[in-house]
Amino acid sequence: MFTFVRLDHGEHGLRDSRADLLAALMGSPVVTRLFLVLLATAMVFLAAIIAAAGAAKLARLDGATYPAALMRAATVFAAALTLVATLTTALAQVLS
Repeated sequence: MFTFVRLDHGEHGLRDSRADLLAALMGSPVVTRLFLVLLATAMVFLAAIIAAAGAAKLARLDGATYPAALMRAATVFAAALTLVATLTTALAQVLS
């Protein structure tokens, strides 16, 4: 059996200190920028994977073999990532 002890006398629990730390970190511009970069990267990869899966499904519906459909999916995935990298580079040059 577990015994839970209530914290008294102004003591802070672990939950309070984690919430305070998270609030302090999220206010930092470095952490916010890092979070946005990671979120954007994840969204780009997700979009590229969805496009590749769609290309593979369309290839299979067209009668392509599994290796041919996989090659088409890989081509679309690489093209999507290349397009995003090109757009990011152009946008970075325009904004700087």
